[in-house]
Amino acid sequence: MATKIQPVNDYILINPEKAEEKTASGIFIPDTASKEKPQKAKVIAVGPGKFDDEKRVEMSVKVGDTILYSKYGPTEVKLDGEDYFFIQDSDVIAILK
Repeated sequence: MATKIQPVNDYILINPEKAEEKTASGIFIPDTASKEKPQKAKVIAVGPGKFDDEKRVEMSVKVGDTILYSKYGPTEVKLDGEDYFFIQDSDVIAILK
């Protein structure tokens, strides 16, 4: 289970939103079409932060936050049949309120 994973340094484990199955106007997108991967995710686990001049830098997110992240940053992993991403704290663009 993903919650038993503890990221190290400034890494964050996130659960990305699923790609849209249909457009806003109601047209279904077939599996063969290229679907835009969303850049919105729920934070599952957070590392303790990286060291900078022998001091640990506090992370900008916490477990349970919904975030927007850089699409070029994530490392995709499959855990217990689910897709998750590891990103670094610097890949977080915004926290959604």
